[in-house]
Amino acid sequence: MKELGYVPNSSAQNLRRQKTGMIAVLIPKVTNPFFSQLIESMEIAAAENNYQLIVCQTRYSAEKELSYLNLLKTKQVDGVILASIQNDWNMIQPFLQYGPIVLCNEYHDHANIPMVRLDQTYGAYLATTHLIQQGHTKIAYCCGEHDSHIAAYREAGFMKALLENSLSFDETYLFRSSVSIEAGKEIFLSIANDVKPPTAVFTGSDEVAAGIISEAKRHEWSIPEDIAVIGFDNQVITEIIEPSISTIHQPVEKIAMKSIEIMIEKISSKVYESNEVHEFPLQLIIRESTNRQEKGSLTR
Repeated sequence: MKELGYVPNSSAQNLRRQKTGMIAVLIPKVTNPFFSQLIESMEIAAAENNYQLIVCQTRYSAEKELSYLNLLKTKQVDGVILASIQNDWNMIQPFLQYGPIVLCNEYHDHANIPMVRLDQTYGAYLATTHLIQQGHTKIAYCCGEHDSHIAAYREAGFMKALLENSLSFDETYLFRSSVSIEAGKEIFLSIANDVKPPTAVFTGSDEVAAGIISEAKRHEWSIPEDIAVIGFDNQVITEIIEPSISTIHQPVEKIAMKSIEIMIEKISSKVYESNEVHEFPLQLIIRESTNRQEKGSLTR
């Protein structure tokens, strides 16, 4: 074997074992820091259990999602983790006959698979309530892709906080599909040109929050005196930008490790249908972008 340079055919070995040692992870965008961190944590957990990850970027496409799910059908992977979900459950459910599927960072009322989730509604509620407690009544809302489940849950939390405090919402303060620093800059320009601009902004992304703050400073607005800004995710950028960004911390490493743990158990047991839900708490991190004096955190 050594003289001839023989290398075993891993595909043939996997076919014999009926196991690939591969797990596919479907994420909407690799460039999103949240999903980059999620993938890194999953890869570490998978490697510790002798599994490899295949990272599949859907770019929020329902067609791409189904295409990647075919990896399970064609036995190219042992299981699929969905970090976002674009199709109706009745389109995904048939793939369960070919292997396990786990929802991570997502939730679906009708899905009969394990779900590892964060309470996005409560996270948005926490952020919005904090702004209201700081005396803000005109609050703008920036959300991600308009048709994502996570965006819907966060919007529900935002509206709940307003309703509990008898505050109305001005539709001109709503900015959809905002997921980047550049989007944040554009949002600030819209706010600055508003006849009655909001005094605070809740964003669904630390990058959007950073963009708003960057452009506000360029126009000599003071943060948080002229406009308060709160992000979501607690990425590294929140601590290195000036002023530092208040945000909602998501325990990415924990949900990543739990998702891999459940996936490996399902691969081993071959029992794929389950209604188990594993939920992790979110945490409000208060920094300078909403309050210069008070710093700390509030956990659910």
